[in-house]
Parts: sequence; C-alpha cells; structure tokens
Amino acid sequence: MNEGQEYVWMGSIPLQIHLHESEVTTLPPPPPALVLAPRMGYLPLLISLLKPHFCTTLPPGVDTIWFEYKGLPLKWYIPTGVLFDLLCMEPERPWNLTVHFRGYPSNLLLPCDGEDSVKWSFINSLKEAAYVINGNCKNVMNMSQTDQVELWGSVLNGNLESYRRVSSKLKLETIEDFVPKKETIEDEHTENIDSVSNKSEQSTGDAEAAGQVKTRFLFVYICGLSTTILMILKMLQTLITGTKSRISIDPLRFTKKMISTLA
Repeated sequence: MNEGQEYVWMGSIPLQIHLHESEVTTLPPPPPALVLAPRMGYLPLLISLLKPHFCTTLPPGVDTIWFEYKGLPLKWYIPTGVLFDLLCMEPERPWNLTVHFRGYPSNLLLPCDGEDSVKWSFINSLKEAAYVINGNCKNVMNMSQTDQVELWGSVLNGNLESYRRVSSKLKLETIEDFVPKKETIEDEHTENIDSVSNKSEQSTGDAEAAGQVKTRFLFVYICGLSTTILMILKMLQTLITGTKSRISIDPLRFTKKMISTLA
C-alpha cells in the first residue's frame, strides 16, 4: 500500500493547454502552455501558472477558469489523475486540454471560486470517505484548524509524509486492513471443509433415521390398505351373489403376517 501511495503522490501528468479560440484577442495566438500537473492536484489550482501565460491575449472580464477535453467540460473537484485515467482510453502524452477564462458553464459545472472551493470540496470528500469506512465522520469534523491547514498543504505541495501524519489521526482504514492474510484464508478454508464434513455426516445420519421411519410407516400403510381391500372384496361378493362371503379376515393376524413378510 505504501508503494502504491508513493507512486500516485509522486506521479505527474504532462499537459499541453490551449486557450480557447473564442478568447484569443491577439495575433498570432499564444502558444500552448506546457505544464507538469500532479496526479493528486486539481486543475483550477493551475491558474497561477496559466494566467501569466495567457493574460496578454484575454478579453476584458472576470476570470472564471474552467477546462474542457474534446468539448467535454471537466469537473474541477475530481483530481487530475482520476480525470486522466477516466477519459483517456489510450493515454496521450501530453494530454491536450483547452482552458477558458470566460463563459463559465454554470448549468454543467458546480461554481468554483478558486482555491477555497477546491479545498472545501476536498474536505467534504474526506468526510464522505470517513463515513463509508467508519460509519461516521466525527474524526474529520473534529480536526483542528492546524491539522486542516497541514492536510490541505500536503495536497497542494504533494507532501505524502505530511498527509500521512495528519490522516493517521483520522483513523481511516487502508486497503490492507480489508485484505485477509494467506494464513487466515487457509484457516477459514479448513474450518469450512470441517463444517461441511460434519454437516454431511449429520445429514447422512438424519437421512438414515428418516428412511427407517418412512419404511416403518410404509409397512403399516400397506398392511392397512391390504386389509381394507380384502374387506371391500368380501362386501362385493355378498352384494353380487347374495350369499355370505366365505372370506374370513382376522386383521391382527393378517397385519402381523404382512409385516413379517415385508421385513
């Protein structure tokens, strides 16, 4: 897990950022800006690098920075690395983006007022993650102001050690805590086999007992049915011939004989 964290936190994505043609007011148009963006960073935080590069060609107005990729406005509250992995089926180097400083699409994107908006979006995402993991977000809610500043600073500066120091106080489980060890899996497998074996033996015993009960019931049922049939035959003979049937039935004796025969 530590190796994976370091890989993500130290990773960067080369960006080639073009100013949208509708906002170019000079000839020739400005060249694209080449930026190495941290995977854990957020696109709006690049404004300090992009504004000086494009400021001389921007039309009058208030800066409301937003980005698009192939005509798709990019959600500013999603880390740059996640956007890249989701949208680039065939990773392109550099990643070609278009930046806007005007005409913010409020109907498509949540309002973004700069770094503060990104910061509080990050904190809210942390609360959601804490709730999913622990069932509550008390630890995040109770963070001191100092810890909040240090935590956000670790994201801005890509400082993994600082992030770990603060996040350890939040008691957020890592993926390692949810992956069972090999010994645990083997023990559970053995227990499951023993459990299945015991249940199988118990089921076999129950089946044999049930079979014995059913067999005994069958004997009694056959004997009773046979006696009833003989009595019906006797009544039919009397009705048809008008004479008394010569068939004599001793039910108890007949039942005993049938049981001894079937057994």
